[in-house]
Amino acid sequence: MSVTEPASQATSGPLAAIARWGNRLPAPAMLFLWLTLLLVLVSAVVAAFDVSTRLPGQDERIAVRSLLSAEGIRWALTHTVENFVSFAPVGTVLVAMLGLGVAEHSGLLRVLLERLVRSTPQGLLSWMVVFAGILSNLAMDAGYVVLIPLAGLMFAAAGRPPLAGIAAAFAGVSAGYSANLLIGPVDVILSGMSTEAVAIVAPEYTVGIEANYYFAAVSTLVLSVLGAWVTERWVMPYLARSEGPERLAETAPDEEHTLSIAERRGLWLVAVWTLLFVLVVLVAAVPEGAPLRDPNNPGFLGSAAMQGIVVLIAFYAGVAGWLFGRVSGRYGSSQALVEAMEGTMATMAGYLVLMFFAAQFVNYFSWSQLGTLLAVSGAEGLQGLAVPNSVLLLVFVLMAAFINLFVGSASAKWGLLAPVFVPMLFLLGISPEATQMAFRIGDSSTNIITPLMPYFGVVVAFAQRYKPDLGIGTLMAMMLPYSLVFLLGWSGLMLVWFWLGLPLGPGAPMLLN
Repeated sequence: MSVTEPASQATSGPLAAIARWGNRLPAPAMLFLWLTLLLVLVSAVVAAFDVSTRLPGQDERIAVRSLLSAEGIRWALTHTVENFVSFAPVGTVLVAMLGLGVAEHSGLLRVLLERLVRSTPQGLLSWMVVFAGILSNLAMDAGYVVLIPLAGLMFAAAGRPPLAGIAAAFAGVSAGYSANLLIGPVDVILSGMSTEAVAIVAPEYTVGIEANYYFAAVSTLVLSVLGAWVTERWVMPYLARSEGPERLAETAPDEEHTLSIAERRGLWLVAVWTLLFVLVVLVAAVPEGAPLRDPNNPGFLGSAAMQGIVVLIAFYAGVAGWLFGRVSGRYGSSQALVEAMEGTMATMAGYLVLMFFAAQFVNYFSWSQLGTLLAVSGAEGLQGLAVPNSVLLLVFVLMAAFINLFVGSASAKWGLLAPVFVPMLFLLGISPEATQMAFRIGDSSTNIITPLMPYFGVVVAFAQRYKPDLGIGTLMAMMLPYSLVFLLGWSGLMLVWFWLGLPLGPGAPMLLN
């Protein structure tokens, strides 16, 4: 199906101009490659002028080092492999996806999402679709390919415009991407990069994957309410005025999935496994002297359960997926389990290529000490403006939202922004966890209004089943209210959180002491 509007709409106007400009950008991996080459040249020029800076409270000056010097070339040759394999987001994401990949491949995540939506009363349908969309980011891309078309069918079955269901699901899956009630892959990816970035000025500082959990969990509920409000008060009336009655696709009834007896047994077994797993972890990590407690760091945050939470998530999801697949008949032997994990790793090839070049850029940036120079200079400049920290965070949210219109990959953007803004705001007393959360708000909110987002065309194709002549302009008209309301409401929640002095996650304040 075509995903374009008529020529008069598709070739003119600000949206088309943004699309044309954004399409000229290289792929994220190539973008990092070109930026790395530019960084090498800039480091040589700045070092030639003997530029240096001094960290607050220290007497020793830090000079920029040239990556084109003999020392820089030796360092690059001997550290390229180490830069990649020790890059924090690489190992943690791969481990997490081993387990989550089994849960997705077995059909468990698909069935859970379907049950969540189908068991909801009509009066709460909009809220539940947005809510389920936000939760679906635990399965990475599953929400796009499973929940969005399912939401269209559900709205149609309820006598509502199916395009409204597609819009609500798209808003939850993509605009609410950084919110969730559980810790997911996005927490793993971004926290690893944040740790690498803050190391420029504070090598011992670690940003945990649970660093934004409290705020993200509350955000899930707030965004679900906001998304439902936009659906009921704006999108459905808009469709009723502009589109008229919706035509169901002829194949729609065939796509409804009914649970088999085996799948129901699988879900019950997963429920038992979940209860058992949670009880074992609590007993092993919560009481004083529990085996997962570290004698040298007796608090719960220092326990092996928190330090190794990625492994626990992967183990839980992998076993749950295997149990469901085995009982439902999807997996007949252990070979099927291995193939599920291998298939998941195969889908990570693009991510690994991106991470290789991102790792080089981040580490080159750190070694050259340009990051330190920019952080200190930027912090001094912002201090001179006497701008409140809350305003700085809000400005950063808007900056991330704008950049997101042109660069789709969250990890790519954070790889570019984190090495500069995490240490810069750190020196002004804003925690890396707060900077990371501000980025997540801006990065998520505008996903649904940029044609450069990889799944935008896929959503257009889903919507064209109900309105064949629908194009990107129509979809953007439906999604713009979600984007604006999410951006304003989420930013407002962040400011309230800031003013109340609440922690973003366990041991993660917004401001440094």
